[in-house]
Amino acid sequence: MQIKYDTESFFDEMFDENGRPRPHYKNFVDRFSELTESEFNRKREAVNLSFLQQGITFTVYGNQESTERIFPFDMIPRIIADSEWKQMARGLEQRIQALNLFLKDVYHEQKIVKDGVVPAEILNSSKHFRKEIVGLDVPRDIYVHICGTDLIRDNKGEYLVLEDNGRCPSGVSYMIENRQAMKRAFPRFFPKAGVRSVLDYPEKLLSALQYIAPQGKANPTVAVLTPGVYNSAYFEHCFLARQMGVEIVEGRDLVVESDDCVYMRTTEGLKQVDVLYRRIDDDFIDPEVFRKDSLLGVPGLVRAYKKGNIGLANALGTGVADDKVMYCFVPDMIKYYLGEDAILNNVQTWLPYRKADLDYVLANADKLVIKAANEAGGYGMLIGPHATKAEVEEFKAKVKAAPREFIAQTPISLSRHPTYCDEGFGGRHIDLRPYIICGEKTQIIPGGLTRVALKKGSLVVNSSQGGGSKDTWVLYSDE
Repeated sequence: MQIKYDTESFFDEMFDENGRPRPHYKNFVDRFSELTESEFNRKREAVNLSFLQQGITFTVYGNQESTERIFPFDMIPRIIADSEWKQMARGLEQRIQALNLFLKDVYHEQKIVKDGVVPAEILNSSKHFRKEIVGLDVPRDIYVHICGTDLIRDNKGEYLVLEDNGRCPSGVSYMIENRQAMKRAFPRFFPKAGVRSVLDYPEKLLSALQYIAPQGKANPTVAVLTPGVYNSAYFEHCFLARQMGVEIVEGRDLVVESDDCVYMRTTEGLKQVDVLYRRIDDDFIDPEVFRKDSLLGVPGLVRAYKKGNIGLANALGTGVADDKVMYCFVPDMIKYYLGEDAILNNVQTWLPYRKADLDYVLANADKLVIKAANEAGGYGMLIGPHATKAEVEEFKAKVKAAPREFIAQTPISLSRHPTYCDEGFGGRHIDLRPYIICGEKTQIIPGGLTRVALKKGSLVVNSSQGGGSKDTWVLYSDE
C-alpha cells in the first residue's frame, strides 16, 4: 500500500520537498508498502472496535446530541528522529525548570516582579494567582509535577511552543492507548523499528507522586482525585489510577479530620491519604478557601496542605504559569533564572493590555489568531483569516472591553502529516503535546500525544473541536 499525496507548500513530516520519505520515516514507509489495502482496512476496523470496547472516550461540552465520543485515531504514526528529540527535550527541561523557579519566586519573594521582568499588574491580575498560598512552602519546591507543553512546527520545520499546560494536562492516557493499539495492529513493526517506549509513564508518575509525600514518608498512600463522571477527562482519571494501582476518589470520599490530615472513607473505616494527584482546579478544590459553592472538593484540604500533611500534584496556584499572557514571559524567565537563551521559541505574540499591541490587534484582527488568556480546549478563540466579518467584530469588542484577558498570535502554517481519511491519504495539520514529569529528577516522556485536525484545512486539533490523534514514535537513531 502506497502513501502518496500532494504535500503542496506545507512542511510535511513524512516527505521532503522532493516527495521522498525523510530518512527517519524510510523504514516505516518500506514496511507499510508491504501491506495490502484490505489488510490495512482490517487493522483499522480492529483498532476502532478495540477503542469502542475499552470505552476510550472524551466528552464534548455543549453538544446536546451526544456528549461522549470515541477518540478518533489515525494509524499512520508521527515519527521523530533521535537528534531532533534530544534538542526538543533539552528545551522542554529548560522550560519546566524556569517555570518551577518562577512559581516558587512569585509565591515568596517576587524578585522577578521587583526586578521588572514580569509586570506586577500582570501577576496581580492573573485569574489563577492564589494569594491564599503566598509564603507557603511546597514539598521539594516542585510546583508543576506534570506538564503538557503544546508544540507546533512551522513551515520551516522549527518547533515552537504554543502554550504550557501546568494545571491538569490531559491526554496522556491516549498516548499510552495509541501505542498499545499500534503494537497490536503492527506487531512485526516494533522489534526492528527502534521505537522508544512510553508505556512506563504510570510507573514514573507514581514515583514522582510518592516523592512529594509528607516528611518523605515511606510507602505513602496515593490517590487520584477526580471531579467525577461528568468531567471530560474522566476516562483518563480512571485509567491512570488503575495503571498506578491506586484508588480513584471524589471529594465526597475524603474528609479532613481534627488532626488536619486527609482520610478516605473505605469499607474498613478511614484510611489516611498522603498524596493526591488532583484533577480538580483550584477554584473547586476546597470550599473553605476558594469557591464556597463547590461540591467537588474537600473542605479543609488547604488546611491539611498548609500543615504539610498532604502532597498535591500539581501544587495549588500553578495556574498563574498557565495564563496565556504569562506564557509570553517564559523566555524572559529562562534568561532571568537560568541565565540561558530559550532553546524553544514562542510563537510571535501580542499582548493587548499594552496600548500599542491593542491598536495593532484591533487593526489586524482578521489576520491574527486571538485567544482568551484562561480558556483551553480550543474554546474562546478566533482564527481571523477563517472568521466571518461579524465574528471578527464581535471579538474585537471583547478584546477592547478586557484587553488583559486576551493574546493575539501570528497564524502559523502548521506542519502536516499523512493521515488516512475517507478519500484516502491526505495531509492534515498536527501538533504535539509531550509530557514532562518532575519528581526526584525531570523526565521527558519520549513520545507524547500528536493531535491531528481531521477536517481538511483546519488548524484546530483539539479533540473537543473534532480533532483526532496519532501514535508518536521517538526513535533511538536518526534513521
